[in-house]
Amino acid sequence: MLTQKQHELLCFIDDRLKDSGVSPSFEEMKEALGLKSKSGIHRLISALEERDFIRRLPNRARALEVLKLPEGGLPEVAPSNVISLRPETPVREVISNPAPAANNDVLEIPLHGRIAAGAPIEAMEGQTALSVPAALLGPGEHYALEVSGDSMIDAGILDGDYALIQKTEVARDGEIVVALIHEEEATLKYLRKEGGRLRLDPANAAYEPQLYNPGEVRIQGKMAGLLRRY
Repeated sequence: MLTQKQHELLCFIDDRLKDSGVSPSFEEMKEALGLKSKSGIHRLISALEERDFIRRLPNRARALEVLKLPEGGLPEVAPSNVISLRPETPVREVISNPAPAANNDVLEIPLHGRIAAGAPIEAMEGQTALSVPAALLGPGEHYALEVSGDSMIDAGILDGDYALIQKTEVARDGEIVVALIHEEEATLKYLRKEGGRLRLDPANAAYEPQLYNPGEVRIQGKMAGLLRRY
């Protein structure tokens, strides 16, 4: 059973998700419940999570999903000085898709290291994470790579930038892809088809295109965005 504040917070989160599809911020929750600090919100969120009323969506800074509500939206109130008259109040399941990421949401995606010769992408998995504005990403699963070198400089991709990559094994002609060559060297290049072969084009006149047979190259993703720190 829920306390009054837990119920108020649960209903507030549910209403906001229904209205906009976006979880309210902790600051908005604090103001809605009239609390003086966000620490109280953290405690309420944890309590609702422990009771399986909500869950935190993975890889998102503050996105929540409501799993269930008290039947009919009525509170299950049980503060310390009140006896609950409905201790066995049933709950109804809320069937919904995860809330879409808002433009001001921040996601955490795997950072697989520098995109350079010597290690396939798989060998770098799980090292660390990078916080990325959700607006830079589209649908699907993503990871980040730190760019090494200047072979894509004319495409605006500089040494030290973070390439945001959508995981995929297929790409269209002309897209910027992460290509794994001979299962050992990863490179970020434009993908072109030339006859029955694949051509990886740099975006720098100082570098030559590279031609490969299809079996020598494996696509591991295509570029979805770019993050640069100053």
